[in-house]
Amino acid sequence: MIMNNDILLAFGLTLFAGLSTGIGSAIAFFAKRTNTKFLSIALGFSAGVMIHVSFVEIFFEAKDSLVLGLGETMETWVTVLSFFGGMLFIAIVDRILPSAENPHDFKSVEDMTEKERAKALDKQKLMRIGVMTGVAIAIHNFPEGIATFAASMADIKLGIAIAVAIAIHNIPEGIAVSVPIYYATGNKRKAFVYSFLSGLAEPVGALVGYFLLSTFISPSLFGIIFASVAGIMVFISLEELLPAAREYGEPRLAIYGMFGGMVVMAFSLLLFI
Repeated sequence: MIMNNDILLAFGLTLFAGLSTGIGSAIAFFAKRTNTKFLSIALGFSAGVMIHVSFVEIFFEAKDSLVLGLGETMETWVTVLSFFGGMLFIAIVDRILPSAENPHDFKSVEDMTEKERAKALDKQKLMRIGVMTGVAIAIHNFPEGIATFAASMADIKLGIAIAVAIAIHNIPEGIAVSVPIYYATGNKRKAFVYSFLSGLAEPVGALVGYFLLSTFISPSLFGIIFASVAGIMVFISLEELLPAAREYGEPRLAIYGMFGGMVVMAFSLLLFI
C-alpha cells in the first residue's frame, strides 16, 4: 500500500504528538531520589492530570461519540457503564498484580545499605504505579492517535492544531509515568524509555487505524474505549497515585500537586477550543 504525502504528513503529526511524552519524561533527569517532597508533589500532579482529563475531556468525548453511534437515549447509559467497566477491569488487574509492602521513610536513602535502601524506597509499589499509569496513558493515546490521523487527513490545518494541543498535554502525562519509575529504579534512562513508550501508542494507533481498522472503527467503539479509559485513569489516581503521594510527603503537598496537575491540564485542553 503506497502512502502519499498527505498520509505521511498525517503520520508525522501523530508521531510528534505522541512522542512529546518524552519531554515530560525528561523531568526524571533533574530529580533527586532523596527529595520525597518532590515525589509527593509529582505523584499528586500525576493524579490531577489524569482525574481532570478523564472527567473534563475523555468522558464527554465518549458521550459525544456514542450519541453519533447509538443516539441520545442510550449514550448516557453506555458511557456510564463503560466508565465503571474500566474501573472494574483495572481493579481486577490491581488484585492480580503482586502487592507491594507498605512504604517506609527514605529521606536518607543514599546513606543506607543496599538492602535497607531497597526496602525503604518501596520499589515494587512505585514501579507498579509507573507501569499502570503508563498502560492507562498508552490505552488513552491509542484511539487519540487514530483521531489525530483522521483529522489530519480530513483537514491538515485542523490536524496541526490538534497535534500541537495533544503534544502539550502529553508532556504532563510523560511526567506521570517517568517520576515513579525513576524513584523505583534509580535509572533515569529506564524512566525515560517507559514514558517514551507510552507515547508510542499514539502513532501505533494511527498505523492500526490506517492498515487494519478503517472498516471497523465506529463512533460507538470510540465512545466505549474513551469511557473505559476514563474509568481506568480515575481508579489509578484514587487507588495508587494519591495514597502514595500522601505517604511519601506531607498530605497537603499531594493536594497542591493535584491542583497543579489539574491547572496544567485545563490550560492545555483550552488549546482544543
